[in-house]
Amino acid sequence: MALAVLRSRALAGLSAPEVTVEVHLAAGLPAFTLVGLPDTEVKEARDRVRAAIQNCQFEFPQRRITVNLAPADLPKESGRFDLPIALGILIASGQIKASTLDQHEFAGELALSGELRPIRGALAMCAVMRKQAHGRSFVLPLESAPEAALIGDIEILPAKNLLEVCAHLNGAQKLTPSAVSPAPTFAHYPDLSEVKGQAPAKRALEVAAAGGHSLLMSGPPGAGKSMLAQRLPGLLPPMTHDEALEAAAVHSLAGSFTLERWGQRPFRSPHHSASGPALVGGGSTPRPGEISLAHQGILFLDELPEFERRVLEALREPLETGHIHVARAASRAEFPARFQLVAAMNPCPCGFLGHSNGKCRCTPDQVARYRSKLSGPFLDRIDLMLDIPAVNEAELTTRGEGEHSDVIRQRVIAARERQLVRQGKPNAQLTPDEIDQHCLPDCTGAALIKQAMNQLGLSARAYHRILKVARTIADLAGHHDGAPLTAAHIAEAVHYRRGLAH
Repeated sequence: MALAVLRSRALAGLSAPEVTVEVHLAAGLPAFTLVGLPDTEVKEARDRVRAAIQNCQFEFPQRRITVNLAPADLPKESGRFDLPIALGILIASGQIKASTLDQHEFAGELALSGELRPIRGALAMCAVMRKQAHGRSFVLPLESAPEAALIGDIEILPAKNLLEVCAHLNGAQKLTPSAVSPAPTFAHYPDLSEVKGQAPAKRALEVAAAGGHSLLMSGPPGAGKSMLAQRLPGLLPPMTHDEALEAAAVHSLAGSFTLERWGQRPFRSPHHSASGPALVGGGSTPRPGEISLAHQGILFLDELPEFERRVLEALREPLETGHIHVARAASRAEFPARFQLVAAMNPCPCGFLGHSNGKCRCTPDQVARYRSKLSGPFLDRIDLMLDIPAVNEAELTTRGEGEHSDVIRQRVIAARERQLVRQGKPNAQLTPDEIDQHCLPDCTGAALIKQAMNQLGLSARAYHRILKVARTIADLAGHHDGAPLTAAHIAEAVHYRRGLAH
């Protein structure tokens, strides 16, 4: 047989389109040609495949070898095509059988010895394969199989080397399917009771967790802003299986997934020197950035005004839509970015504006320039803004503990369940039509929010965000879904818009 056809997968964002690997052997001077828009990593497969075949005691054909990766207009990257190319050469030259090729897909990078090395994006490929392939098994390197097996509906066949895959196809020794990994227990997060004082901030964290709202904290150094942010994941409801798969698929695509992190809310905290592509994703072959790696979790931006303004402006679209489009000249990709933004900043350049120690010597112009680094449209997309005062000595030295995260989490879970039953999504994701349906205030509440808009100069977007936060506050209080929001709910929500507005 001079022609062999195998199936593999490419990666284009979280999409994993099927790639047909066609290997043809013809008479003529020995040559090895790769076509089908391969990048440098794929072109280098010629040397890896030749050495791997020879070191596995097979004969490398001294013929004209043509490998086509179809479709031809889809860019191909990484070394995952090594395994199907090597198998195609062995099948086309008649050294192994090909009776069960239609039942398998293959992906794996080959070492020169024939060992299979792990690949990036195994879980993402299997997630797409589950929807498209009908009854096929996926042959993967041994180290990539555990994450792929989390999908559960596909038979994953792990292999250590090229010889094991050849033995499987020949029927000499079948590969053992990988077992589905058990879900780990609930993750351990830092406890909110470790934060002394800051009762209003803890309440704001509870509201943010219950409704999935974004949060900006402003306060002097040492007030506990970072401690509070780090404890927010411990207040969030446990991830569903689908949410865990989505988050794991993004990390698999970036090559950073580990089984130990399965089911845990991501907490990403990029440095303020991060570039735009590092935050939103990019590269010649687009890869996910920090906002996608924080999908279904927390994106914490400390020292918010120190980020470049254009970097922060790039967050405006994903904050609204929950996904990000990355376009390059040769390719484009879409990544999920349903993250919960938590940010922290100082009130002024020195950080001590309003502090009781009186250290601040910043002029009003300096304070205005510092805060003007954050644009109005960006701040408009933040649901809760909170001033965090310095902790006083009495609070700092007391041994009394506040509420533990486990207690608060139970209230958050109950409130989130009310939202999912009522509208199928957290309150932070409500559309304007859904706000009109589920977040109407009573007469007193409507008068209060009208007054707040006039006095604070709030936009229509801020109006909607106040209503969504008020709906979350009502859910935490067990307020009846059909009853209108009260003035108390509106008043607390308006309070959370005053952080940088006064």
